[in-house]
Order: sequence, then structure tokens, then C-alpha cells
Amino acid sequence: MNEIERKRLLERVEREGATVGSTIPETITVQGESVDLRESVFEVRSRDTVPQQERERVEQAKKNLRRERLQRKQRLEDDDISYEEGERLAESIVGIDRALDGLEQLDVTDVEGEAERAEAADRRRWMSFLRQVLGRDDDGPRAGLGR
Repeated sequence: MNEIERKRLLERVEREGATVGSTIPETITVQGESVDLRESVFEVRSRDTVPQQERERVEQAKKNLRRERLQRKQRLEDDDISYEEGERLAESIVGIDRALDGLEQLDVTDVEGEAERAEAADRRRWMSFLRQVLGRDDDGPRAGLGR
């Protein structure tokens, strides 16, 4: 592949919105292991909430995908490959990006948990404020506030 073709392919994988209309690859080889990528992403995303131990697995999967993306991009940049191979690499990189986008959106699903924690903290602060204003702690009326 010549340098102009290489540059076009690299621009394609770095373009914002490159994943629009693309699909997650059915399977992908990551670090020598075949992964059912599409099924894995849809399985994780189909849940209402993701348990903590599953979140750790998802974070590791995202790291592995980022590493694989980087290796494929470096190969596209540096290796002496045909244009057809470059096209396949570019397509796989965009597919990895699409999968990463899907997995990154999982962070949004924990907004409910974060909102619940914030609401609980607000209730604690409010109760603490009311105890101070009313002159009560957990043991009853506070001394010195005159009753």
C-alpha cells in the first residue's frame, strides 16, 4: 500500500463518528484468543445493572480491546501490508471502537446508584441539620439549649 492510501485509512480510524453505521465484529482475536465480541457486548449491555465483579471483568475487557486497537493501528501505520489488509485492519479497528463505545456507555447505567448514594448523603445531612436545630442528638435533648 502506498503512503496516501495508508494516510486515508489512518484518518478513517481516527475520524470522529467513524463508528456511526458500523457494527461490532461477531468475533475478534485478542491476544491470541478468539472472543465472541458482539455477543459479549450485547449480553453485558442487556442488564439493568452490572454487578461489581462483572464490572471488573468489563474493565479488563476494555483494557484488552484498547491494547488490541493500538496494536492494530500500529500495524496499519508501520507494517508493509497490502491495501486490502489495511482495509481489513481499519474495519476491525472501527469495530473495536464500536464495541468500546458500547461498553463505555455502561458507566452511565450506574447513574442510578450514584443518585441513590447522593440522596442518602443528602438525607443524612438534613437529619443532622434538624438534630442541631431542634437541639437533639441521638440521646435526646441537648443540654444548654434551655428546656
